[in-house]
Amino acid sequence: MLYYLFTYLNKEFHLPGSGVFQYISFRTAMAVIFSLFITTVYGSRLIRFLRAQQVGETVRNLGLEGQMQKQGTPTMGGLIILLGILVPTLLFAKLDNIYVILMIVTTVWTGIIGFVDDYIKVFKKDKEGLAGRFKIMGQVGLALIIGWTMYFHPDIVVRQQVTLPTTNTAPLEVQQRGTDYYFTQNVKSTKTNIPFYKNNEFDYAKVLKFIGPGYEKYALLVFLIFVIVIITAVSNGANITDGIDGLATGTSAIIGITLAILAYVSGNTVIADYLNIMYIPNSGELVVFAGAFVGACVGFLWYNSYPAQVFMGDTGSLAIGGIIAAFAIMIRKELLIPILCGIFLIENLSVIIQVSYFKYTKKKFGEGRRIFLMSPLHHHYQKKGYHESKIVTRFWIVGIILAVITIVTLKLR
Repeated sequence: MLYYLFTYLNKEFHLPGSGVFQYISFRTAMAVIFSLFITTVYGSRLIRFLRAQQVGETVRNLGLEGQMQKQGTPTMGGLIILLGILVPTLLFAKLDNIYVILMIVTTVWTGIIGFVDDYIKVFKKDKEGLAGRFKIMGQVGLALIIGWTMYFHPDIVVRQQVTLPTTNTAPLEVQQRGTDYYFTQNVKSTKTNIPFYKNNEFDYAKVLKFIGPGYEKYALLVFLIFVIVIITAVSNGANITDGIDGLATGTSAIIGITLAILAYVSGNTVIADYLNIMYIPNSGELVVFAGAFVGACVGFLWYNSYPAQVFMGDTGSLAIGGIIAAFAIMIRKELLIPILCGIFLIENLSVIIQVSYFKYTKKKFGEGRRIFLMSPLHHHYQKKGYHESKIVTRFWIVGIILAVITIVTLKLR
C-alpha cells in the first residue's frame, strides 16, 4: 500500500525521497526491517498472551535429554511469523502483482490449516490434531489453485527465444539470406529450470512424450501433479523438521535468502541474460515477499532459539513449508528443491525409511527393527548424546552448503 501512496506523491507533488519506493531493493530492505520489528516487539506480547491463555505444548516422554522441561512452553507461535510476513508484504509489495497475490493466498491458506490443527490439539485436547486426510486435502486444494493460475493467468509468462520463418518484416540481411530468424517474446510455457540438463530447462509436457503425437495437451495434468507433490512434500517436511529449538526456523531463513537471490536474478532481464537463465517478467516483486519471510523467520528465532520461549506449532511449520514450495514453483526453480531443501528431504526420508524398515522386519522376523535410534534424523543425534544447539548449528551449516550448491547450479549445464 505504501508503494502506491509514495508513487502517487512522487508523481503529483515530487515529494523528496518518495521515488525510492520504485526500487525493489529498497522495498525489500524495508520489508526485512518491518518484519524483524513486528516479530521481535510484538512476539513477546503474543508469548505473554499465549501463556495467559495456557496455550502450552504437550510433550510426550520419548526419553530425550531436556525434553520434559519443554512441557507447557507456549505453542501456536507461528502466528508471529504469519504476521511478520503479511504486514510488510501488504505495506511494501505491489499488490496487483499476480505472484504476490498467490503468495499471500498461500500464506493465509496454509496458516489456517496449521492453526486449525493446533487449535484442536490445544483447546480440544486431541493430540492427533486435524486428521491427516484433511491436511492433505487442504494442501492439494492450494496446489490446484497455484498450478491452475500459473498455467492460465495471462500475466504469468516467460521470455523465450522464438524462431520464425523469413518474412517481409524480417531484417533486410535476414531476407537476403533467406533463413529463419530469432527474436524474444513473452510466452506461456510449461518449462522450468533444472540443473545438468540442456540449457538448464525442462518442459513438463515432455514427460508424456512417449505416448506419441498430441502429448502436449496433457501438459497441465503433469504440471498439476508435480505442484501437488512438491507442495505437500515440502510443507510436511518443514513440519517434521520442527522438532528441536530453532532448527526449522533457521533452516527456513537460509532457504528464504536463497529464494530471494534466485527470484531477483530471474526477474531482472539484464542479470538473467548475463547468466543465460530463464527470465520471468514481474517475478522480481517476489523478492519483497522473500524479505518479509526471512525477517519473520529471523525475528521468530529470537524467541525460538535454545531454550525456546515459544514453539511455532503447525501454524508456522505448515505455512513455512507451503510458502517455500509455492515460491520455488513461481520462479520455476521447484526442481531444485531436493537440493535447496535437502534438510527437509533428509528429515522426511529418515521417517519413511524408519517406518518402512520397521514394518518390513516385523512382518519378516516377527520383531520390528530400526535403522536410526529414533526418527526424524535430529532425534537420532539427540539419542547419540549430541546437544540440541550443536545439532541445530550443524544442520544450519549443511543448509548453507546446500544453498550455495543450489545457486551454483544456475551455471551447470
